[in-house]
Amino acid sequence: MVITRSQTYGGRHEIGQPPPIKEHTVTFTLPNTDKAIRWTSEYGEDLGRTNFHLLAVHVLSGTPYIVAEPNLCLSYNKWGRPNPPYVFFKYDGTAWQRIPLEAFPTEFITTNVVLGLSRQFVDAMVKQSVVPVEQVQKWNSQLPQPEYKTILREPMEDTYCPERKSFKAPFPIPQPTTGDVKN
Repeated sequence: MVITRSQTYGGRHEIGQPPPIKEHTVTFTLPNTDKAIRWTSEYGEDLGRTNFHLLAVHVLSGTPYIVAEPNLCLSYNKWGRPNPPYVFFKYDGTAWQRIPLEAFPTEFITTNVVLGLSRQFVDAMVKQSVVPVEQVQKWNSQLPQPEYKTILREPMEDTYCPERKSFKAPFPIPQPTTGDVKN
């Protein structure tokens, strides 16, 4: 199955930094059909970038599934702080529906799209037009994160994003006592 990816850049970013991925779209045709399927990680105004990074596209019995990860901590919090850190989607024939990990087929254990979308990888992919499975596996094998090596089914100990409940800062800053104040 050939997956076509496209992305646009825009949204919030630091001065002097390139803009982040604003929207990310994949299209593919289901095996043995002429049915084209499209999935888009849209721009989130609240995030200033796309909601997700695509990790895998799988098909079982004619039904496509997507594995995505929330794009940074704001998205991770927006999507309910999933642990393992994935958001799963199933195509119901007309639209993509979010599904829980328990509904994601256990047959699927790997990520299968290029995960490093740095300029270096994007330029290499554009030059190749179609990136062979072996090249995708080679590039992805260089990533150290366990959640990119295989699709985890157990919670991770470290979620990388601090949980913020009632403070604006990640950790509360105590008020100084009168003896601590220095002029």
